[in-house]
Amino acid sequence: AMAQALDQIGEVSLALVDGNRAPELPCAVQTIVEGDARSLSIAAASIVAKVTRDRIMIAHDACYPVYGFARHKGYGTAFHQAALAEHGPSPLHRRSFAPVAALLTR
Repeated sequence: AMAQALDQIGEVSLALVDGNRAPELPCAVQTIVEGDARSLSIAAASIVAKVTRDRIMIAHDACYPVYGFARHKGYGTAFHQAALAEHGPSPLHRRSFAPVAALLTR
């Protein structure tokens, strides 16, 4: 996703990445552990990403109302866990996410 975003921006000399793992990107990468607390750029990007994700989850709520995505935005709340237990995972749920993987192995 980062590489795709950079492709849309154009020429970039440095990408700041929150964490300690540098993805393969077409520019230099500087990782910053706890980057959202140490870099205004990373903090701003984090807010934009969260707001965007929340909007996407609200839109998905119309297709999968039993999961309550508009309510919890996909986070592992008690309500979300109960919906997963009752209805199983939707096509949106990551099969590698531990609670979903546990349900699939039952």
